[in-house]
Amino acid sequence: MTTNRRFRRVVRIGPVQVATYYDGRGREKHTAACTALRCGVATDYDSRAAAELAARTHRCAIR
Repeated sequence: MTTNRRFRRVVRIGPVQVATYYDGRGREKHTAACTALRCGVATDYDSRAAAELAARTHRCAIR
């Protein structure tokens, strides 16, 4: 079953978007997702700082 997530505090750092949302259990989570074609990297983090660090250091393998 897919959950409907409402993302807030969405920022773009290069090709990566960082956003905050609440998971199904009501906990605040942060995600960093690359929007480049054929990259497909998306990970969830417990802290906003970790998600932003991942976005700043991300390098797409596909060039």
